[in-house]
Order: sequence, then C-alpha cells, then structure tokens
Amino acid sequence: MAYWLFKSEPGTWSWDDQVECGAKGTEWDGVRNYMANNFMKDMKIGDKGFFYHSVNEKQVVGIVEVIGEHVMDPTDAKGKFGMVQLKAVEQMPTFVTLADIKGDPALEEMVLVKNSRLSVQPVTAAEWKKVCAMGGLKKAPK
Repeated sequence: MAYWLFKSEPGTWSWDDQVECGAKGTEWDGVRNYMANNFMKDMKIGDKGFFYHSVNEKQVVGIVEVIGEHVMDPTDAKGKFGMVQLKAVEQMPTFVTLADIKGDPALEEMVLVKNSRLSVQPVTAAEWKKVCAMGGLKKAPK
C-alpha cells in the first residue's frame, strides 16, 4: 500500500463535497501537471491519501481512499492527463496545518514542505503515521 496527498481549493472542491459523494466517491480530475499525473498512474485500489485544503486554509482535513485506478481524464481535450477515483474515509479529528507540518523536524523532507505547489504527491509510511497522530487519529488507517 502507498500513501498520497491530494490538494484541493476548498472553494472549488472541499472535504464536505468529497464526503457528500459517499461510497461511490468521485473522479479526481482536472490535474494538469505531468509529475502529479505520473503519481496517479502509480496508485492502486486501496491506497490511502490525505485530503488537503489549499489556498487560505493550508491543512490536512481528512483521509481518502483510491477506489479506481488511473484512466484518461475526459475533461482533458488533449488526452494527455488522467484521473483516479477517490472516496472519503474519515475526517481528521484535528486538522493538521502546513505550519504544524513545517514545524516538525520529522516531516522536514515531506514533499508538501519541499514542493508545496504539487497537487498530488507521495507520502512516506513514516510521514503518514506522524501526520495521522498529529491529527488525533488513534490508529493510522491502513
């Protein structure tokens, strides 16, 4: 299993929007960055990810699960980029801010710290456990 982080502007697509989709989930479409697209190509059903509100909030607000692997994104007229299917798993009891993450020496190598503009990014198992603990989850979802 791999872990990921998915960034979204809450005014465009929020955690509440994701939760509202229920078990059927929704397509994570609209990604137009080659590196982010390549990460989505590596995703497998069952992988988990952080749902991150970007822009003004800059915080991890929930956990999502990959329920559909990479397919072409029909919103991409040029046919270069793909998407995955995600469903909400659970909200973080305590939201974990970018400042919290940057303030923890154990997370200084996290992609979110090094390349905060990347919309889809990998998270190591150690980072996953640490951020889940910071968010008040008694047990990190596997």
